[in-house]
Amino acid sequence: MLKLLQNLLLLISTWCVLVNCHATEVMTFGGALKPGENGLPPPLEKPLYISVCLFDILGKNGDVYSRAKDLTLLARRWNVFVDIQVFMDERITAENFKAGQCDAAGISTLRARQFNHFIGSLDAVGAVPSYAHMRTILHTLLDPKIIPLSITEPYQIVGVMPIGALYVMVRDRQINSIEKAAGKKIAVLDWDKSQAKMVQKLGAQPVASDITNFAGKFNNGQVDIIAAPAIAFKPMELYRGLGDTGAIYNFPLAQITGSLVINREKIRAKLPDLDQKIMSLREVGVQFLDKVLDQMFNFIDKQEADIPAKYWMELPKEDHAKYNQMMREARILMTQDGVYDRRMMKLLKKVRCKHDASLAECSMNDE
Repeated sequence: MLKLLQNLLLLISTWCVLVNCHATEVMTFGGALKPGENGLPPPLEKPLYISVCLFDILGKNGDVYSRAKDLTLLARRWNVFVDIQVFMDERITAENFKAGQCDAAGISTLRARQFNHFIGSLDAVGAVPSYAHMRTILHTLLDPKIIPLSITEPYQIVGVMPIGALYVMVRDRQINSIEKAAGKKIAVLDWDKSQAKMVQKLGAQPVASDITNFAGKFNNGQVDIIAAPAIAFKPMELYRGLGDTGAIYNFPLAQITGSLVINREKIRAKLPDLDQKIMSLREVGVQFLDKVLDQMFNFIDKQEADIPAKYWMELPKEDHAKYNQMMREARILMTQDGVYDRRMMKLLKKVRCKHDASLAECSMNDE
């Protein structure tokens, strides 16, 4: 029964480490997972060995790696042994996984788009307005009808969890509108061409960057604007870039998530009935998802609340509709260009309309 329980434990560990859970939070939930109790299966009869490529910008000195190591102890309760290979460069993490050096990878969903276009389009600009929307979406992804869409052989995304809203941060709070971003330098991911396209449409100058150096460019003045979640504020010392004149737009640009991607061929060699076990894993996921999400969103809320109030800048309410429309138009164009998956865009629209049926887009068919 549920021989794929190790994937549940990997999901829990990856979910938690991607949002930098504290050990107390990990054990509060993980301590309740015991072999043979609450519908969970007994330990495996034979040891099972799983390898995971994990991205941590601080390598073995980072909290991500530390939490992951702690949580592999939980997997041992089921006779599952997880070997974590940690990398400080997310690109290398993904490439090593693609080369077959690991059975699974813990990376950003943006980076995971190369392994599955459907789930990889989840972090589309402006597509998930709030954490309430994100909770609904994550429940929807557990629908059995969705599971086949998460597969692009030989890969499958088997878990997604929130990292937090993506906020625009500027070195000069006089840049208090999209129009005033014209001519400014904005850091964009060098491997995600859609970001450069969006920046160019604003009349701004895209500066190719990656997760390892975008903060440094912001802090030393090489770029004027970045977008980052609250969890990056302290570890990447973004307050240095904000200084006395900078600000953070209190308006989510997108939602950032992390994904656990598996190599189905490699794991199927160890678990021939992989798909059956994933369906069983879904049932366990339904049981525990809200408990995990409560902890994750509480953690994200705390990270945002810990940012000094002086940095937050409210945008005029009358501008919200304009920016939402701008992001909607960008999503449509990037979907037409093949950047985003049409099926995911349709799903995300349904969730937005479920939360607010009065939205103008709910009567339109162009997304």
